[in-house]
Amino acid sequence: MKAHISTVERKVLAVLQEGLPESLTPYRDMAQRLGMETGQLLALLENWKRQGRLRRIGAVVNHFKVGLGAGAMVVWKVEPERVAEVGGILAGFEETSHVYERQVGQNWPYNMYSMVHGTSDQEVLKTVERMSQACGVCEYRVLVTEKELKKAPPTYVT
Repeated sequence: MKAHISTVERKVLAVLQEGLPESLTPYRDMAQRLGMETGQLLALLENWKRQGRLRRIGAVVNHFKVGLGAGAMVVWKVEPERVAEVGGILAGFEETSHVYERQVGQNWPYNMYSMVHGTSDQEVLKTVERMSQACGVCEYRVLVTEKELKKAPPTYVT
């Protein structure tokens, strides 16, 4: 059964799917665009979260704009019983934007992935070496970013 969505909710979705404004007050700015009070917008979003209609809202950081022109996906071969421990260690590095687990493949033994950013390729490699020492995992591959793909938020309403 399809959930009913009001005109106001449709407008909020349309603004949200454009991404957070590059501002110190993104919710106030979105509320102003919608012609509503910031508190009203936040209450609606909180209600959606309680209802399970919204999981989270997060910013998509453009690492190049913040001075981090180099990056690499690092794939790690981690023993299954150490995944949570190693994931926590890798995620603890400020140069890491995200860490996640994936199934291994027939010809691909790597089960943990981390995205590492830095100002240069050399800086990224030094960080990866520190990460390896910190978690005790020495089987890994560094997949250097060659081209930044366009990051686009999902579209729910048009």
